Amino acid sequence: MFKVKRRLTTLISIFLITGFLFTSLASYFISISSLKHQVAHAELPLTSDNIYSEIQQDLLRPIFISSLMASDTFLRDWVLSGEKNHDTIIRYLNEIQGNFKTFTAFFVSEKSRNYYHSDGLFKQINPEDKDDLWYFRVRELKEDYETNVDFDMANNNALTVFINFRVYDYEQNFIGVTGVGLTVNAVQGLINQYQQRYDRDILFIDREGNIKLSNSSSDHGIQYVQELHQLIQEKEFLDSVTSTGSTSLQYELGGQSVLLNTRFIKEFDWYLLVLQRELKGAGKLVKTLLVNLLFCTIITTVVLLIINKTISSYQDDIEHMATTDKLTGLYNRQALDMLFKQVIFDQKRDPDDLSLLLMDIDHFKKVNDEYGHLAGDAVLEHFAMLINSRLRETDIVCRWGGEEFLILLKGCNLETASNMAEELRLAIMNNPLRYYDKIVEITVSIGVTEYALLDTTENLIDRADRALYEAKASGRNQVMST
Repeated sequence: MFKVKRRLTTLISIFLITGFLFTSLASYFISISSLKHQVAHAELPLTSDNIYSEIQQDLLRPIFISSLMASDTFLRDWVLSGEKNHDTIIRYLNEIQGNFKTFTAFFVSEKSRNYYHSDGLFKQINPEDKDDLWYFRVRELKEDYETNVDFDMANNNALTVFINFRVYDYEQNFIGVTGVGLTVNAVQGLINQYQQRYDRDILFIDREGNIKLSNSSSDHGIQYVQELHQLIQEKEFLDSVTSTGSTSLQYELGGQSVLLNTRFIKEFDWYLLVLQRELKGAGKLVKTLLVNLLFCTIITTVVLLIINKTISSYQDDIEHMATTDKLTGLYNRQALDMLFKQVIFDQKRDPDDLSLLLMDIDHFKKVNDEYGHLAGDAVLEHFAMLINSRLRETDIVCRWGGEEFLILLKGCNLETASNMAEELRLAIMNNPLRYYDKIVEITVSIGVTEYALLDTTENLIDRADRALYEAKASGRNQVMST
């Protein structure tokens, strides 16, 4: 890993130095006459790309959250079970709103027409109520979701950007609409940040030329603002913008030459407009900026390619080594700790039967002493193969340490788990290891316990360990439960 790191650092240093030198030298040869072309065809499109990338991070995040909600098995199971406990869904929406820092979170049931909100059951949707027409529009959508700017009735009619996502049951039947929302003020704040960062006017318009969100600077003058609004409403302008996904245009506004770049944001069905006025006396600054942006982009791209290539070469191996026991191929203790936490979390949210087996190979030290450590390794591999072949896909098995193994049995109560443990004990006892010309007999002691509400990981393992100790103290090769 050190050699890889050193090689990567060397390559990055070479490319950075080369990039800065090339940028400094190239800045002397950039012509003033190319300024307008460079702004229109390089700087503004690059700004649009940067803003789009930030939109993906800042504004498209709610779409991802709403998508997760729409596919959440908890939400769908709650609806299909008859919406019996309203507090459950309200608590779920409240956690979504709190964990993801959204302004609102909601679910509307197709069956009951109940509008659930993070603060409680808000109302019943009525097709005769004009405030509820959005639901019936989404109900008939062919797409999975829509983005809509509307007033949030559940939050004092605050103007909100809603992500309305259709929810289906497991047979793809429509069962409701869920999603989250951001206040327009919050979105406006993001656009203010973009404008301050890039020092350009930023607008979002729909296909009809309606300005949805904007941040035109107030220092441009009344004439500039008025002519800009008139321009956006013109059919010729809209045709130019909507005819392609991205385009560069030039107009005279307020007595100034304005360069404009557009980009279609398909997730919102809006168009992003980035405007740049030509500033007299700023040619040298803009020229230097263009060169730096151009070559920094190239350098960044090259650096990312190198890093991605290096990471791709080692990531799989590192992940495998970090979570898998090399000898048996089972999960190791570190991996189980992570899986255990998730299982306990799932139990607290949606309780179900869960049992744990703690297994210890009897007299393993004697095997090492009598047949050698290589034979001991072969016993561990044979043992892992036997138990793995008799477990379900949902069961989790790991090498807990030395000759100890731990198994989590989902959907199993104590009785079922004890029966499975007995089957494993018999299978191991009846399938000795053939090691060259020798037969190595193997037996196992097993402690069994069942998860109880409010159990911690430590409590559960401690009870299984006591049961295992009892099995070993009672003569080994047996199953004890507690």
